[in-house]
Amino acid sequence: MNAPAATLAQVFRRHALPIALAMLLLFTTLAAGTGLLALAGHFLTAAALAGGLAAGFNFFAPSAGIRALTFARIVSRYGEKLFGHDVTLRLARDLRLWFFARALPLAPLGLGRERIGDLLSRLVGDIDAADGLLVRALGPLIALLALAVLVVAASAAALPPVGAWMALVSLALGGLVPLAATLGARDTERRRAESRSALRQSLQESLEGAADLVALAAVDARMDAIDAHAQTLAHRERRLQRRLSAASLLHASIVALALPALLWLLLRAHHAGEISTPVAAALLFAGIALFEAAAGIGLAWQSLRAARASLQRLRAIAGAAPPVRDPDAPVTLPAVGALRLESVGFAWRGAAPRRVLDSVDLMLVPGQRIAIAGDSGAGKSSLMALLLRLRDPDAGRIRYGGIDLRQAAQADWHRHVAWLPQDAPVFAGSVRENLRMGDPGADDARLWDALGRVRLDDAVRALPGRLDAWIGESGSSLSGGQSRRLALARALLRDAPVLLLDEPTEGLDTDTAHALLRDLADACAGRSLLMISHDALPDGVVHVHYRLMAGRLHPLPPP
Repeated sequence: MNAPAATLAQVFRRHALPIALAMLLLFTTLAAGTGLLALAGHFLTAAALAGGLAAGFNFFAPSAGIRALTFARIVSRYGEKLFGHDVTLRLARDLRLWFFARALPLAPLGLGRERIGDLLSRLVGDIDAADGLLVRALGPLIALLALAVLVVAASAAALPPVGAWMALVSLALGGLVPLAATLGARDTERRRAESRSALRQSLQESLEGAADLVALAAVDARMDAIDAHAQTLAHRERRLQRRLSAASLLHASIVALALPALLWLLLRAHHAGEISTPVAAALLFAGIALFEAAAGIGLAWQSLRAARASLQRLRAIAGAAPPVRDPDAPVTLPAVGALRLESVGFAWRGAAPRRVLDSVDLMLVPGQRIAIAGDSGAGKSSLMALLLRLRDPDAGRIRYGGIDLRQAAQADWHRHVAWLPQDAPVFAGSVRENLRMGDPGADDARLWDALGRVRLDDAVRALPGRLDAWIGESGSSLSGGQSRRLALARALLRDAPVLLLDEPTEGLDTDTAHALLRDLADACAGRSLLMISHDALPDGVVHVHYRLMAGRLHPLPPP
């Protein structure tokens, strides 16, 4: 978070050299194939006219050229596939890293309005389309353009009318075929991407809510909705295929007219004595090779449009400005200090701005434990967002050790904070792997100490493998209370002076919740604790209890 995330252009520029090499190899493959066909036509025609092994006919130079072009085509094609696939995979990797780096600062709050299925679609489908922008789309188009220039120039040098005709046909193929592939297809690629995303969303949400769908007898209705999304996507895919088929038909039609005309020009020139028979054959086969290579222009153009649409969808998420930025010259925060909110005000922006905090004052000194309660929508989560510096206050300031958090780097402040969210995830993996997310360098002694402080050590020792015991996805092999305790142990391993908890007992029964809170008070061991909780708290868990109402904090009397 200290360095700004790379721009999308920088991601592509990072791979400029292998991309250029892949394009060069693709052009070399096309040029070698075209040269091979032209030279073979010249050689076979000349050999036939020479009458087999007639004296004076040089068989060796053309055959050596054919072997050289064949070898060059094999090597360049292998290299193009090798470098092309390699750079595509590397580009896909870096695009996903770029997307994560840009989206993660927005994730806690800014992505809350986005559906998980849509984000997954952008991360998978759109990046798969975007990573081929240069190799699968622009690469073939640029290579075809270079091949056309080469063939036109060679044809014009041998016979200017043929060069002019080659240029005219190339312009027709390069202009009319892409037009047929995209005619009436404005925003089609964007709608195709949206259809793919809608289908993925529906499938993903259906799998997550499968138990509820069965319990509510809503499976058939959900399947109908999935079928509707699938039909919409299939309809748009068929329209795309029809346009590509139309482009292929137009290409074939142009070539069907161009080749007889090219043959007529060559026969006319040969009859007039302007070119020899072998040269005429070479020009004919060069034209055939060029027209055949141009058959992929419609697909390359469609891939270009798909990649552009996918890049726009990625930018719509990852291109958003982060809500909080680091100062140019950040101030270093002290190791320990008091956390103080001074007349803090905050409102969520939107069509109808909603002010949730108004002149909030709060002091959390080292070692103090504070709880804040409030009704749903009172602003508790907004207060926590400010304390985590996911947003900056609209009015007032938040200081730590006397320093305004806006003067410090976000990474510096986050090192001072251990956070346990309301839905703290337990990841599929071992106990050790889950705990070390709090401190990657923690040894076994520290891990057992953290488990002991939340009274989970005996339960872990009873597991097969102990610290290496496998935990299912979302902690499926643990009880709800054990999952919360494991997440709390992970937070305690951060060894941060400030511990922020958001509804740590949500969903737990009263006895389990009270036991966890009592253990939490003991586990803090001198740390500052600020907890958001609407539950009744056991005696001695916190020193001060507030209620958030009408945007302000009101102290509650001790129980």
